[in-house]
Amino acid sequence: MANSPQAKKRARQNERRFEVNKARRSRIRTFLRKVEEAIETGDQSAAAEALKAAQPEVMRGVTKGVFHKNTASRKISRLAARVKALS
Repeated sequence: MANSPQAKKRARQNERRFEVNKARRSRIRTFLRKVEEAIETGDQSAAAEALKAAQPEVMRGVTKGVFHKNTASRKISRLAARVKALS
């Protein structure tokens, strides 16, 4: 348990940060799911649009510290390859 005032403050900050990051992660997953669903339907134009919308969102997650850069790049790369394979 946090005893010092600074430790208590850090605990409060960590809780707030956790909530923000949780929301951000959820938002990114939603964008990725939309791409997945468009790929499942086989609609290449819709999948390409969804991917175009998802890319900046995923990379924003990197700059905010939610994902590692390589993880985000890998996800985008794999999705892009699957969208390209639809054509």
